[in-house]
Order: sequence, then C-alpha cells, then structure tokens
Amino acid sequence: MQGNTLRIVRVEGLGTRRGPAPEAQALYLDLTPEAETSSKPVAERVGTRPTKKDRRAIDAIRHTPS
Repeated sequence: MQGNTLRIVRVEGLGTRRGPAPEAQALYLDLTPEAETSSKPVAERVGTRPTKKDRRAIDAIRHTPS
C-alpha cells in the first residue's frame, strides 16, 4: 500500500545495490489500474485541510451579504 492506495506491481528483476530511483523503477512494472492511481476528488477527502482555493471559496460564501 502507498498511503490509502493499493498498488499492484510485478517485480521484473532484483537490484544488486541501492541506487537512484530511475534504476529502481526499471526493476518493476506497475499494474495498478489507472482509475485507482488518481487522487480522490476534493469532495471525497475527509479530515484534510482545505486548499487555498477552497479557503477562498469558503470565505466568499461567509462574507456574502444576505
């Protein structure tokens, strides 16, 4: 698992040393379906802080004259 996402990988080879990321990425094939690799939409996130854009939208709603 990576965060809350389950990734499916197939090991293509074993490294002989601990090396740079591109070298490590050549040793596996990511089989995770594309729909699962994208992040959740903002509406589905729970317990995270709002982004700057979200904060501005909240402020605009709060400060709108009734």
